[in-house]
Amino acid sequence: MKRVLFLAFILNLGLAIHAQVQYVDPTIGGQGILLAPTRPTVSLPNSMVRVYPVRADQLDDQIDSFPLTIISHRQAELFWLMPGDGLPDPWDRPAAYDQEIETPYYYSAVLQDSRIRIEFTPTARCGYYRFTFPSGNAIVLLANRQGGGLFTNGNNCVSGVENIVSPSELTPGTMHAYFYGEFSAPVQALVEKCDGGRRLTISAQNQKELEFRYGVSFISIEQAKKNLEEEIPAWNFEGIRRIARDRWNDALGQIQVEGGTLDQKKVFYTALYRCYERMVNISEDGQYYSAFDRQVHRDRRPFYVDAWLWDMYRALQPLQTILNPDMEADQVQSYVRMYKQSGWMPEFVELWGNNACMTGNPFAPWVADVWSKGVTNFDLATAYKGMRKNSLQGTWLPWRRGPKCSLDDFLDEHGYMPALHPGETETVARVHPFERRQAISVTLAQSYDDWCTAQIARDLGDQADFGLFMKRAADYTNVFRPDKGHMWPKDAQGKWIEPFDPGWSGGQGGRDYTTENNDYTYDWDVQHDLQGLFQLMGGRAAAEAKLDELFRRDLGRSKYEYFYKFPDSTGMVGEFSMGNEPSLHIPFLYDYLGAPWKTQKRVRMLLATWFTDTSMGMPGDEDGGAMSAFVVFSMMGFYPVTPGVPVYSMCSPVFDRVKIHLHNGKTFTIVCRDNSADNKYIQSIRLNGKPLNQVWFRHADLVNGATLKLQMGNTPNTSLGSDPSAFPPSSMSVNPESFE
Repeated sequence: MKRVLFLAFILNLGLAIHAQVQYVDPTIGGQGILLAPTRPTVSLPNSMVRVYPVRADQLDDQIDSFPLTIISHRQAELFWLMPGDGLPDPWDRPAAYDQEIETPYYYSAVLQDSRIRIEFTPTARCGYYRFTFPSGNAIVLLANRQGGGLFTNGNNCVSGVENIVSPSELTPGTMHAYFYGEFSAPVQALVEKCDGGRRLTISAQNQKELEFRYGVSFISIEQAKKNLEEEIPAWNFEGIRRIARDRWNDALGQIQVEGGTLDQKKVFYTALYRCYERMVNISEDGQYYSAFDRQVHRDRRPFYVDAWLWDMYRALQPLQTILNPDMEADQVQSYVRMYKQSGWMPEFVELWGNNACMTGNPFAPWVADVWSKGVTNFDLATAYKGMRKNSLQGTWLPWRRGPKCSLDDFLDEHGYMPALHPGETETVARVHPFERRQAISVTLAQSYDDWCTAQIARDLGDQADFGLFMKRAADYTNVFRPDKGHMWPKDAQGKWIEPFDPGWSGGQGGRDYTTENNDYTYDWDVQHDLQGLFQLMGGRAAAEAKLDELFRRDLGRSKYEYFYKFPDSTGMVGEFSMGNEPSLHIPFLYDYLGAPWKTQKRVRMLLATWFTDTSMGMPGDEDGGAMSAFVVFSMMGFYPVTPGVPVYSMCSPVFDRVKIHLHNGKTFTIVCRDNSADNKYIQSIRLNGKPLNQVWFRHADLVNGATLKLQMGNTPNTSLGSDPSAFPPSSMSVNPESFE
């Protein structure tokens, strides 16, 4: 009997571990507040085939089409598919739908007029559609719209190619997407021209149900066929669906939570699901196509694309460093290969090459972070060459990549990006006409990124480079104006720009001086030297008061005026923007000021306000996991404020118990006693049974397996973490190795 009970316990434990996917709600955030909404992506974690219904947003009651896969997160779709019954012709005609089911591994909807049911489930490189036709008149329409071709061999098989043109000046050219597909019943096919591409009308008479399985490749049609033969060798929609569900449960089951509300679990696991939308592995059978040299390479190691590092380095990559360190190493090595193939270290990696987006050299903090946390299975020396070249020989101009220009020479010599006065005409042709110079943000990004580069130089034993980059890491001080208490733009003569309003100045779109947010956000964008920043602000007490003011200060104008200029800066609490990535670390800065109870209060409030189980439950653009990783970390109760320093700052966990199952077989557990919505304040901390009077812990504590026990209460413990000797480390002199 005891053995039976033990087996029952183990089975129940397994079910508990592998049931997380039931909490995922892909509709969360599907109605964007101002900018792009989330998409209910159906895929496997970090996989090549990603599908969602093509429509404006979650509230759009018509579907335009379905793709076979997409080019990139929030980018164009590849190929076009839509079922019909012949009346009326569904080409280019959106269809109303109902009875929609959305999960990470399965999608279903019924077209309202024809009552055709559409179902989809994925594998890594293949997709599987199932169509049910009440009329028995089965028609499936396929198209490519970016040039290429569609083909049929008269044996229920179809294939196609679509062109993908790179707009990048660093990686110009055209690559191709291929597919090979099979139908489950005899069909007739007609190929026609359409809108610069081809369209294929597939019809089957007296067919109530028709299945379509296909493989995708970026190498060839033959490889697409091979992918299909390997991943979907037989007609078995439900079997593929179960495999996809189990794969998601395995991924999501790495983190188990107990307690909290049903809505909180849904928000948490949906956020975790979105952390697997990118990067994506495009290796196929031991080879991959690289847009960085327009070649097919043989390599047993996976090759990953689709990364927006300006967003992702802050939280998504640190989260995956915990959950999937081997994959992180493969992703870094993918960047190293791109550098070797193209001559520049990319930042925003798209399927078609490097996208010149945003600011900074974000590869540097990513590499510094993974290296400091013991992820070393990549070519560090070559990675360093790439980040060094980008910093010293490349341009820092926003939305530009390639060799440096005169403004970069000025930055090198004077330690800041020179700004223009209001109304002053731009004199440097390479400056983006809309994105402008973003002079404050560029200077701050250069300072932090170069600090991270310095840490790698030290680890490689290059003392000369270490000194060079540490000097550059202090450049942020050149744009802090002590008499105003703000970051402030300077002209080329070293004079402060006047007039300048920290909440407003910056031209249409706010891009002259700062990136996507106003100056109140960038006052705090010094992740590597917070203690130095606080001293510039007048000391810790003054900095704490200034941080309080950030969350309380009125916008000083109407919301419609504000959002016209700063549409990315959403989810406002005072002048704090929850909806944009440079703000993610800011609520945790009270931990560095001796008032961690304010972090505990603020983060709980931000989660409850802006991250909800609704179609409006994402306060800004979800750039492929960047903001969702903030949610995952914050709901667990800790966050990586400074990627590159292997420690985590604590907040107030939402759940009573969190278990992170690590790849080394160990478990990191957080236990919160007497936790509730009111009891959001940490009263005491014990790490592996020992009292802890600080509100941070090391990555080494986490990966070695540990138990963190928190006693919660409804009143702040203002002495916990208040001793300066117990503050989380953040200064120019910090050596990340001392926390390993």
